[in-house]
Parts: sequence; C-alpha cells; structure tokens
Amino acid sequence: MADDSQVSQQPAQPPEAKTEASELDYVTRREIGREAVWSLSSAKPGNGVDQLRDDSTNTYWQSDGGQPHLINIQFHKKMTVVEIAFYLDFGSDESYTPKKLSIRAGSSFHDLVEVTVKELHEPVGWVRVPLFAPGGGGAAAIAADAAGGAEGPVLRAHFVQICVVAMHQNGRDTHIRQVKVFGPRLASVQHDPSLLEFISPEFETFACIR
Repeated sequence: MADDSQVSQQPAQPPEAKTEASELDYVTRREIGREAVWSLSSAKPGNGVDQLRDDSTNTYWQSDGGQPHLINIQFHKKMTVVEIAFYLDFGSDESYTPKKLSIRAGSSFHDLVEVTVKELHEPVGWVRVPLFAPGGGGAAAIAADAAGGAEGPVLRAHFVQICVVAMHQNGRDTHIRQVKVFGPRLASVQHDPSLLEFISPEFETFACIR
C-alpha cells in the first residue's frame, strides 16, 4: 500500500502548465479523475501523483521501486469509466517508457479483474484506451449496462488500477507524463447546438451541472 506521500486528492484549482486538450474528447466525455483519490506503488521524490495529474507534458511520474509499477484510482462511488488516456514520450524517456499496460477494475484492491491489456511500440503523444466491462462476469463492481455501446457493455467500478507490466528496452522504472480518466458526458449536453463546446480541461469541468 502506498504511503501518505504518494496519495493525492485532486486540487480544485487548475495548474499553469497545460496539455493539448484538442487531442482528447471533451465533447462527448468528461474527465472524472478529479473525483478520485490517486496513489502509486512507488515514486521518486518530486515525481509523483501531482506531476502525473498537473496537465503538463513536461513533468512525469517516475517509479522508484520493484515491479510491477501501479497507479491506483479510487472513486467514492461506482463510476462509469469509458476511456483512460496516457501521455507518453519515448523520444524523451526511452527505456522508462511503458511497453505493456494492464488495466484492472473492481470494488477494491482485493477483487480486481483485468479489463484490457495494451501493447505499445515507442509511443509519443496521447495513447487512448477505450474500456468495456469484461465478459463472463467478474467482480460485483463491474456491471454490464443495458445502454452500453455496440462494442461492449460499459465499465462501472469503484477502483481502477493501471499496471505497468513492462518497459521498453527492458527498463526497470517507468515514466508516465499524464493520465486522464474519462466518463460519459450527459446525453442532454452532447448534441445541443445552443451550447458552446469547450476543449480546455479547465473550462469543460463547468460544462454541465453535477
């Protein structure tokens, strides 16, 4: 379990440095990572949760311990999670760059079920991973929704874990520059032409009433 220095509740005030929001879908989806408590299996001092979530691609989380390296995302209630996006930069990070990611979900750390595995080859930029509930049941926190898309039922969970299974060039520690977690935006605001569409992560936070 991560110690207190590696656990962070997301701040309400946005940081100064920004990523290119236009590469991500803030029209039909909303970023729900701010509603979670984040923790890490390990982190080098000054390269932890705050750097992973500061909206800057110039900073990064750097692990500082044995493998596998884990990002734990815990919500206060069951949430619908449709996508996780990672900003990775092989050109800068080389052997620290993840090569294989496993995404798991459940109600707690103890009943996680693997949802998907993503293999990467020298990624630079945003890597978007769509999520669906795994077939054949699983943890009680993972539920098939009747309104799920054609590709599969939606994923609902209290707890999401990202496991960095392997790095490029057999690296030991990892760098991940940003992680965004997306849920669906309310249907009533998705296609209303009278509403402005925000692409900034800060403005999109206020695009609908919760």
